[in-house]
Amino acid sequence: MGSFLLKRLFQAVFVLLAITLIVAYAIRLTGDPALMLTQGAGSVTEADLQMIRESLGINKPFVAQYLEFLQSLLVLDFGRSFLGGTPVSTLIAQSLPATLALATCVMFVSIAISIPLGIKAAVSKGKWADQVIRIVSLIGLSFPNFWLALMLVLVFSIWLQWLPPSGMTDFTSFIMPAFTMAIILTATNVRLVRSSMLETLQSQYIMVARAKGLSENKVLYKHALRNCAIPLITYFGLQFGGLLGGIVVIERVFNWPGLGTLAFDAVGSRDYPVLQAVITVLSMLIVGVNLLVDIAYGLIDPRIRTES
Repeated sequence: MGSFLLKRLFQAVFVLLAITLIVAYAIRLTGDPALMLTQGAGSVTEADLQMIRESLGINKPFVAQYLEFLQSLLVLDFGRSFLGGTPVSTLIAQSLPATLALATCVMFVSIAISIPLGIKAAVSKGKWADQVIRIVSLIGLSFPNFWLALMLVLVFSIWLQWLPPSGMTDFTSFIMPAFTMAIILTATNVRLVRSSMLETLQSQYIMVARAKGLSENKVLYKHALRNCAIPLITYFGLQFGGLLGGIVVIERVFNWPGLGTLAFDAVGSRDYPVLQAVITVLSMLIVGVNLLVDIAYGLIDPRIRTES
């Protein structure tokens, strides 16, 4: 298990280095922050722009800037925002909990709904319950998340005035953004659980378990679900990582104080340190989730440890 973990850690570090290098280079192709900061300031000379670039530290060669970023990353120092000079680590610390809380809530709701529905659809293959679940899943996949978010705000905030339209105040603030993302994820997850369970239920050990007189719930949830857990864990882990990266639109619609909103504002202002820090943190989270998925593989199926 030790060599398995070391190999996965080495791969994770290599991926993070590659991501930070690509992101650092790509961000600098979006424009000159000095020009953005001096818009509307009247007559600005090239000497003034050069002075601003020097104060921001963007006049140095790209390689030097990147190496300084890596050195600061080791102590989680992302520099200061170009706008206001606030430490970027402070901005990240303020926004990260909101994003993680929303993403975790979405995944919990989606998994809690999709696993029972997927198992029910698999057990009832071809029957009316299976048909209804599959039709509802298809309808759920057809909704664009931004449209669904706007419709929820229109109905529950403007017409009925039951829920707050934006911001993060109490638990009621989670309902609409979490439901918006969860309904689309659940529609996909139900179909995945159903197909995995259908394949597993045809295995011989399931027939043996039923022949022994085990209850149907024990057969389904203890034996069948555990043996199809690896593809489910893979997909749920990747889905959580994708959720962290794709939650920007939902955060913007609901004015959620998370990393998505922070990144959106940083793009408009060419705030390199903030945008680079947000993408780096999200990348670290996604790679970390994938690493946990790999570790879960090894714990569930020891054969994977020896094959890797």
